[in-house]
Amino acid sequence: MAIIKEPNGIDFSIKSMPLTDQARSEISNFIQSYKAASRKKKGSAKGKASGLKPL
Repeated sequence: MAIIKEPNGIDFSIKSMPLTDQARSEISNFIQSYKAASRKKKGSAKGKASGLKPL
């Protein structure tokens, strides 16, 4: 694979805009709820059989 050269007058560097406090808290709340939901799914599967048949 070859290295792509930047054309004249075009910069491929990307700088993210800083997050606001509201956006940061919304992202944090979403991550917490996602982790809580995934813990519930993993916890319920522990007691079930793996689905493999014995030989």
